[in-house]
Amino acid sequence: MGSRQNTELLKSADAQEDRQFIKSLARGFEVLQAFRAEDNGLSNAELSKRTGYPRSTLSRLTFTLLALNYLHLDENSGKYFLHPHILSLGYPVLSRLSIRELARPMMQELADSLYSAVVLGIRDGLNMIVIERARHSTMATWPSDIGIARDIATSALGRACIVALDDQQREALISELCAKNPARAETIKTGIDSSLASYAEHGYTVSEGDWVPEYSAVGVPLKLRDGNIIAFNCGGYSNRLNREQLDQMGQQLVQLVKRFSQFLGSNPV
Repeated sequence: MGSRQNTELLKSADAQEDRQFIKSLARGFEVLQAFRAEDNGLSNAELSKRTGYPRSTLSRLTFTLLALNYLHLDENSGKYFLHPHILSLGYPVLSRLSIRELARPMMQELADSLYSAVVLGIRDGLNMIVIERARHSTMATWPSDIGIARDIATSALGRACIVALDDQQREALISELCAKNPARAETIKTGIDSSLASYAEHGYTVSEGDWVPEYSAVGVPLKLRDGNIIAFNCGGYSNRLNREQLDQMGQQLVQLVKRFSQFLGSNPV
């Protein structure tokens, strides 16, 4: 039988009647799938009700899943919980996806809800390089394509990266920026100081036309488990945004980064 035929069989109800189908394995997965986000543990009786399996069958299944560390038993309540070890089942899939691919659906959702452009960037010297982007159709003319560089000192994306640096790294970067742009040294310092204050108070950085007059945005950093820093930016045309709207963007971007950090197992800055 060809691979396509095998796939079609597996997707059909007939697969459960095939001699290769292992019913006990399928039942184990059904027990795991019976748990819901709002549950505060489930007893054998509750699992039996949800799966339709007899209590005796459920006892064997939960015993096996407990032994394999896919379930945890609270001996005081007699209820089962999903064990964190279950996350190992998804790791091979997650490891094949880049951060860009993982972040993009969340970015697009935010861009659509706020009629904005959302970008993900990493530092490259004195610039931030856009490595992923999502945008609402009303932002289609804005050049936020992958590979575009943004000034680290004046863009919300770059300022988000700066606030995530430690004090020594930040001072070294400021010195380099000022040495290369002596005429703008005071403006650069003021902008970075303002970003540090904004981040401390609100959790995001702001650039109101500082990078380019036509564009205003907010930025939030995320430090990965390997120590690298990435930053997210959400913005739009300056003539369409007031400070209240930028604040709304900032709050929602903070929530996006929190969700993403939990997904990655990283810690927000």
